[in-house]
Amino acid sequence: MPLYEYRKNTENMIAVPAETRDSVVTGSAEVFDVIAARMAERRSRKGGVTAAFDGWYGVDWKRVTEGAASAFRAAGLEVTFRPSASLMKSAAEIDAYRKPFETDDPSFGWVNSDGTMSELFDVKRLEDLRGQLSGKGAALVVYGPGAALPSLDELYDLRFYFDFTMQPMLWQMWGGELVSFGRSDPDPAYSWKKYYYCDFYLLYRQKKHALPRMDFYVDAVHADNLKLVPRGAYETILKTLVQHPIKQVKIMQPGPWGGERYRALWEVPGLECNAWNELAGIELSILIDVGARDTLNIPAQNIMQYPREIVGEYIHRTYPDLMPLQVWLDDGYFPRPVPFERSSMPVHDHPDTEYVRRHFNEPLGRYETYYIVEAYAGATTWMGFKEDADLEEWERRTRESDNQKPIPNWQDFIRRWDTVVGDLFLIPPGTSHGHGGNQMILEMDTGPSVAGTEYSFFTFDFARQTWDDEKKSMTGKRMKMHLDHSFANNRWRREEYVRRHLRARPVVQSGDGETRKDQYTTLPEMPFHIERLFFTKRHENDTEGRFMHIATLAEGEEVTVRSIAHPERAAKIERLQAAIIPAGMGRHEYINEKGGHAMIVLIRMKDG
Repeated sequence: MPLYEYRKNTENMIAVPAETRDSVVTGSAEVFDVIAARMAERRSRKGGVTAAFDGWYGVDWKRVTEGAASAFRAAGLEVTFRPSASLMKSAAEIDAYRKPFETDDPSFGWVNSDGTMSELFDVKRLEDLRGQLSGKGAALVVYGPGAALPSLDELYDLRFYFDFTMQPMLWQMWGGELVSFGRSDPDPAYSWKKYYYCDFYLLYRQKKHALPRMDFYVDAVHADNLKLVPRGAYETILKTLVQHPIKQVKIMQPGPWGGERYRALWEVPGLECNAWNELAGIELSILIDVGARDTLNIPAQNIMQYPREIVGEYIHRTYPDLMPLQVWLDDGYFPRPVPFERSSMPVHDHPDTEYVRRHFNEPLGRYETYYIVEAYAGATTWMGFKEDADLEEWERRTRESDNQKPIPNWQDFIRRWDTVVGDLFLIPPGTSHGHGGNQMILEMDTGPSVAGTEYSFFTFDFARQTWDDEKKSMTGKRMKMHLDHSFANNRWRREEYVRRHLRARPVVQSGDGETRKDQYTTLPEMPFHIERLFFTKRHENDTEGRFMHIATLAEGEEVTVRSIAHPERAAKIERLQAAIIPAGMGRHEYINEKGGHAMIVLIRMKDG
C-alpha cells in the first residue's frame, strides 16, 4: 500500500535547558564516536565492557554495527557483536507462537495482550549469553530487538535504544524487506497480521521496559543521520513536549476514490491520487526541534510514556496505552465530473466496543463522524439504506458479487445525501456509509487499537480496480471485502433513522460577537463531542486537565495555539492541519495570525 509523508510545518519547537540541547548528538559518525568513547571509558575502568543495542523493527542493524565497529577500531577496541536473532527460537517456532494471534480470519487477528519478547528466546542460548556477558574481560555488544531483555539487564554496562517510526517500517514490510524476529535476512512472506496483532505488542512492551532503563536513546530512522540523546535529556525533552500542543507528520495515501484537491494545497512529490490523509493519530511520527543541529523524529507511541498528561487520568485507567482519538482528511475534489463509482469510498460499517473485544481482543470500538469542510457541485455522502430497500436482496447481491462483479442498481439500496460545508454526520457502529466525493471530509473518530489497526468492514467497492502507485493508474487488484463481519455487525439503519438521529446540528454554547463556540448534537453511544470555535482574533478553551483535544484549523490561514498560564508552550497550525492538545494543558487560546475569521473544529471524549 503506497503512503507519503508530508512534513511542512510539522516541527514542534520546544525550549529545553542548554545542557539538554547541547547533549543531543547529530550525525552517524558523531554518534558512533560517542558510543565508542563510552565503551572505551567503561573498559578502561572494568577491564571489559558489555552493551545492548535494543530497538524496534526497521532499524538498519547492518549499517549500525558496521559504523559502530569502525568507531570501536579507531578507539582501539576489539568488540564482538552478537545479534539478538541468534538467541531466539527457530523461525518455525516463532511462527507457531504467532499463529493463535493471526487466527483463521482472512482480514483481522487477535491482539496478543499479555505476551512478552522473552517468550521468543531460547533458554539455553540465553544462559550461554549470560555466561559470556558476566565473563571477565568480555567486550560484547548484543544488538537487535530484545537485546536488553529484563533477564539480562544487570549484565550490561551500557544500554542503547534504537528507535524507528511506523511509516518507513511499513515501506519495508510492504516491499518484503523487513527483518523480523529470529531472522538475519528479510522474510518476503512476512504479513501485516503478524505485526499488528503479535509482534507490535512484543516490541511495545519491550520498549516500555527498555526506555526507563536505557543510557541513550537513538533516533535511527535514517541510518546515515543517527541522533543520540542521553536518557536524562530524552526524558526532559519528552516531558516538555507533552506540555505543548503537538503537531504530527501527516500521511497521504492514494486510493480508488482519491481526489485532487491536494494539488492546490500541498506539494507532495510522487502523489498522483489522494484518498486518505491522516492528520493526527497514534501511528504518525513527531518531529521535535530543541535547537540542536537537526530535529528528532520519534513515534507517537513514545508520548504515551506520559499518559496522564496526554489523555488524562480517566482515559489512562480505562484504556491503558491507548490514544483513543484520531483525525483524517478525505480528499474528494475532481476537476472534471466522475461517476460515483470512481469518487465514492466502499460501502462499509464499523464495529462497536463489544464487537472488537469479542472478535479481536481490542479495547475500544470504531465510532466515527464526517464533518464537511469543503463541498463542491454534487457533494455526496452515502449513509443508511433507502426506506423501501430490500435488505435481504442487498445482502444476497453483495455476497454474490464479493466485489468481483458490479451491482448495477446499487443506488437503489444506499441512501444518497447532498452535503454542504458544516454538515456533520454521526456514524455509530453498524451504520452503512461512505464518502461519496465532491467534498473534503474531516473524519474524526476513535482509534480502537494501541497499534493503530484499522477496523472498517467493507461490503461493496463497485467491483472496481484499485490504485497502482507504480503505474499511477487504477489498474490494481480489487479490494477484499469483509462480508461476514459487515453483516454480523450491521444495524440496518434506514434513511429516516439517519435523518432523525445522525444528521447532527450545531448548538451554540457561548458567544460574544467576536467568538462563538458550538457543540454538535450527539447520541448516547457516541463517546466523544465535536465542537467548533469561531473567532476573528482569539478564542479561549480549556482541557480541564482531563480531556485530550484534537483541533483542526478548518477555516483561516494560520492560528497559534498556546497555553494561557505558559505562553511559551505554543504551536502554529495551518489550514487543514491538526494539533493534539494534551489533557494536562488546561486553559489555552487560539490566536488568528492572518486576519479575517478562523474556525477550529475539535474532537474530545465525553468522559474524563
